[in-house]
Amino acid sequence: MSLYSIKQRTKEIGIRKVLGASVTGIIVLLTKDFTKWVLSVNILAWPIAYYAMNKWLQNFAYRINISWRTFVLAGALALVIALLTVSYQAIRAATANPVEALRYE
Repeated sequence: MSLYSIKQRTKEIGIRKVLGASVTGIIVLLTKDFTKWVLSVNILAWPIAYYAMNKWLQNFAYRINISWRTFVLAGALALVIALLTVSYQAIRAATANPVEALRYE
């Protein structure tokens, strides 16, 4: 999804670079959108996952309690993976030659 989004915004990135945007600014611009998505989906998924896990664990004789730390850890791991993926694609797009992006316009 990040690759598709960055490919769609290639001309925008090229124009921003021609107008003087820094590589850091472009990376922040591209990762900000995905960070919002990952955080909002995690907040939506936590109550659903908590309810489903409690229902599933009721069938076992030896149960454990589900801590909120488990959900925060899973959300943080998902955020780190998303940021690494998007950052890699954003760095590739931000360091590319803007002439290549704007040539075929």
